[in-house]
Amino acid sequence: MRLRESGMPEEAYWETLFDVPLILDGLGVDARVRNVVEFGCGYGTFTIPVAKRISGTVTTFDIAPEMVERTRQRAAAAGAYNIVCVVRDVSAEGFGGEPESKDACLLFNILHCEEPMKLLAEAARVVRPGGAVLVIHWRYDAGTPRGPSMEIRPRPEQIIEWADQTGLLETDGSMIGLPPWHYGFRLRRREAAGRVEVAN
Repeated sequence: MRLRESGMPEEAYWETLFDVPLILDGLGVDARVRNVVEFGCGYGTFTIPVAKRISGTVTTFDIAPEMVERTRQRAAAAGAYNIVCVVRDVSAEGFGGEPESKDACLLFNILHCEEPMKLLAEAARVVRPGGAVLVIHWRYDAGTPRGPSMEIRPRPEQIIEWADQTGLLETDGSMIGLPPWHYGFRLRRREAAGRVEVAN
């Protein structure tokens, strides 16, 4: 299942829309983080910089084979050999793998999907207690140069509410401003005790 309004622009333009080092600094992505899972590699815009910062492996998924191949090419050119690229429909099939096996999960510009709470719950499943689900999204502002329509674009307070409703995530600090066009959250994985089952 492709995300709603998920068409990607040309690669060079896409990468002008993010201050990648600022975003990763703001979210606390550094060598203290070991294994990471990412939903939606796209062109590898974040995949490769994350791989160069962490001390373990990035496993990244995309539904589009051409995106996975492009990320593989760029990873090889950059010497980022700690990246595993997988073609998979995570929205339908989940991440797979062992529960509580990752230090962090990246959900970047993805929570305008049809079932955001289900996706957050799946992200929480694969992250260890005390680990992080790291979220960024386009500002809730029609003036952004890209981003989903305002009808499906999440507000920051909606993301906090969805995370809380999973029973497994809590906000680790306040909203993070990520100029020029984004905001973010560090969502901390709780112990499994308050889990809420999310209907399929």
